[in-house]
Amino acid sequence: MIREPRVANQFYPGRDRDLKEDLSGRIKEVEKKETVLALVSPHAGYVYSGDVAGAVYSIAEIPKDVVVMGPNHHGLGAPFSVMDRGTWRMPSGDIQINQKLAQLMVGESRWLRADDQAHINEHSVEVQLPFIHYVQPALEFVPVVLSTADYQTCEEIGSAIARAIKSYGEPVVIVASTDMTHYESQESAQQKDQFAMERILAMDPSGLLDTVFRNNISMCGVIPTTVTLIAAKQLGATKARKIAYATSGDVSGDYSYVVGYAGFIIQ
Repeated sequence: MIREPRVANQFYPGRDRDLKEDLSGRIKEVEKKETVLALVSPHAGYVYSGDVAGAVYSIAEIPKDVVVMGPNHHGLGAPFSVMDRGTWRMPSGDIQINQKLAQLMVGESRWLRADDQAHINEHSVEVQLPFIHYVQPALEFVPVVLSTADYQTCEEIGSAIARAIKSYGEPVVIVASTDMTHYESQESAQQKDQFAMERILAMDPSGLLDTVFRNNISMCGVIPTTVTLIAAKQLGATKARKIAYATSGDVSGDYSYVVGYAGFIIQ
């Protein structure tokens, strides 16, 4: 199956030349990239969240194989969906799904299902790919879309992904795709997002999920982020570091109604 881009020319430039020019302004040269097991990156239009994502991808060393997990904004397909074969056609070129790793993940989990439908219109995975492909042209990846879940389910999925990556035997980075608070004042968004970010920095997946639900934080990718923290810890991660935080108000100048964006590396 060939999956065509859904939000090119909306969230990011749709022509390869224009996209590369955009990304080159957001991804900075660093003296030495850092080895990571996972990262957290936003998925809004690049004009709003692209600098936060670019800061993360500037620092993180990205291997050939990546798992990208995003939330299900549309409610289509299986609740916990892995697209386990095919090609994603992007402005920068075709990107292949890592079929072996995808099928290992599905095989390890009683929740994850091989499914295409959840991925057809979902932008949360797609928006990460131009950044990843820019820094890693040999990219193969596994797209994962996750719906709402309790912590026990998150723990099972995260553990299954960790087992699959260990069995795969090659370096893999997990990307959690999420925006933070949606459509509140700058003051409210920053306060709520700080609660959630503290739990990420503490490497506390259960605390993150509880904090988001208890404080009614509209962090759309809390499930992918929770699962990512669980998997990363089982793969040996011991620390998280915040790389950048911003809101849409920093671009628009309207601080009455913002969306928050945060970027982390997990090592």
